[in-house]
Amino acid sequence: MAGFKLLLSQSRRLSLPHFSSSRFLSLHRSLSSSSSDSQSLPIQPVSYAPKPKDPPQPDQTLQSTPPEEGTRSTLSREDLRYVKDVPNISPISYPTRVAPLPEDRVGEARDQESEEMARESRKFQAESRAWRTPFRVAAEEEKVVIPFPMLIMPEKKNEKRPVLDLMDAIREVKGNAKANFDETVEAHVRLGIDQKRSELIVRGTMALPHGAKKEVKVAVFAEGADADDARAAGADIVGGVDLIEEIASTGKVDYDRCFSTHSFMKRLYKISKILNQHGLMPNPKQGTVTKDVTKAVKEAKQGQVKFRMDKTSIVHVGIGKVSLSEEFLRDNVGAFMNSLLLAKPAGLKKTSKYAGYVNSFHICSTMGPGFRVSIQSLSRAADHYSKVYLNA
Repeated sequence: MAGFKLLLSQSRRLSLPHFSSSRFLSLHRSLSSSSSDSQSLPIQPVSYAPKPKDPPQPDQTLQSTPPEEGTRSTLSREDLRYVKDVPNISPISYPTRVAPLPEDRVGEARDQESEEMARESRKFQAESRAWRTPFRVAAEEEKVVIPFPMLIMPEKKNEKRPVLDLMDAIREVKGNAKANFDETVEAHVRLGIDQKRSELIVRGTMALPHGAKKEVKVAVFAEGADADDARAAGADIVGGVDLIEEIASTGKVDYDRCFSTHSFMKRLYKISKILNQHGLMPNPKQGTVTKDVTKAVKEAKQGQVKFRMDKTSIVHVGIGKVSLSEEFLRDNVGAFMNSLLLAKPAGLKKTSKYAGYVNSFHICSTMGPGFRVSIQSLSRAADHYSKVYLNA
């Protein structure tokens, strides 16, 4: 009966379709009939000793591969999903290492290291001795005291220099000219004119009474009596319409100064482009368009100097050489100031001659420092020039 129940339970678990209930009933009847006929043998129970479990090892609790069939696994099904394809890596343990102390080193290694340190120290001392200057070595060996050089204090940028008289400034310029050539004495004048106003630009010419004698080639556009006066004054080229046509056809200009009368200014526009390229176009502001041709030619032959205001409202001009005497340089400065006053724009309305027109005046040599000159001494020099040279 027990065997029948076991078989019935197994058939229910397997859910076999071909093992129907009718067959179980027939089997039960046959077994019951046979059991009643024959004596049933008793079934002795069998007991087995329990298998001892191995204690789990800490390093081998996780297995990288799934266990083989018939063996028990300590991993769950979720753990096996993650360690299925992982290769089997056995843990490796290394012995602990401790850095040796200097006391633990072998005697030979310790001696070798000390020798290397001594060698490096000797090399460093040799290099430091090689970098010493010869003066320091000599001072250490001979115990010579080298005097400390004198320091020259630089001039302060914001320190204002005193305003000097013209003659004192000329003496300072001559004393500070120490170049090995004859330096040029330069004058720098800062004007009180707005450089943006083109109608107030200052330009002109001057004849230095003690200037350098240079050969200047002068051309005069005039006819009739003016042409005769120009030739008598020493003009190199004198002509009228013929000279204009010659310049227009050839385009060549081989002279240094050009003068014209007022009647020829309309005819000069034909060659104005050629003359402007050489800076020779006659201009009433520069005194090259004049009625007195004789005076203009003589001043040009003496050596006239052009001056013009730059973009910073400053006029730069050379007024002679350092080798000239102080009186000659004073006369040249007076001639420049007289020409600068004549070139004063008409639109600059001021009560005084210099107020609002000349802000500052400096004089210097080519390689020397500059010195500021007082306006009063410049006015006296201009008056002296006009009395001696213009009214003579």
